[in-house]
Amino acid sequence: MPPRKPDAFSKVPQVTLAFWVIKILATTLGETGGDALSMQLNLGYLVSTLIFLGFLVAAVAAQVAAKRFQPLFYWACVVATTTVGTTTSDYFDRTLGLGYVTSSAILLAAVILVLAVWRRTTGSIAVDRITSRSNEVFYWLTILVSNTLGTALGDFTADNLGLGFQGGAALFAALIAGVAALQVFTRAPAAILFWAAYVLTRPLGATLGDILTKPVAKGGLDLSRINSSLVIALLMVVAVWLTERRQAQLSQATA
Repeated sequence: MPPRKPDAFSKVPQVTLAFWVIKILATTLGETGGDALSMQLNLGYLVSTLIFLGFLVAAVAAQVAAKRFQPLFYWACVVATTTVGTTTSDYFDRTLGLGYVTSSAILLAAVILVLAVWRRTTGSIAVDRITSRSNEVFYWLTILVSNTLGTALGDFTADNLGLGFQGGAALFAALIAGVAALQVFTRAPAAILFWAAYVLTRPLGATLGDILTKPVAKGGLDLSRINSSLVIALLMVVAVWLTERRQAQLSQATA
């Protein structure tokens, strides 16, 4: 089946395999970038959160002001929500002492609440066609909360369940594969499956980021958080560029 022609008025990308690859890169970047400020530069979780929150406000303002989908603005928002989610989750878990279980439960309830209010307010949960301001607000709010939840889940599986970073990455990769199977072989609601996958890609990215940067004694490769962030950001830019180039070629072919 040929790819669906993108909606010229939608402000989000098509949900394809490339979308998920870039999303995982973004979540991994959020983990390494968040830790780079809070740990490597020793700014702490609260200060780092405030810095990334400023970045998020600027990115969302550019995204909201745009009249149609702009890859730079969109993916900047995703990275911003991921970095804010990383430092916010760490602040809840470690500075406030809530712990991974309590914070995960609170954030899961928050995701469900946002989705419920979204559906009640607009009548549906849009995932691949965002054209109204209300849907856009709920879309980014859900992403912010889900990325914060994903960080807590990643730490929970690595520490509380004792799976370590590699075990956690394998678990979340398997869960994402399960969601993909439900998409292909069942009639489960597409929006629910999308947000389930969206939540799960965050802890996958978090554990991958930890594998890269945590000390060898803790199961990591002990790479520089700053250097890792720069390399991942470069890979993400290349992936976005290739995806948009491919989409442009397909649009010309079907025009």
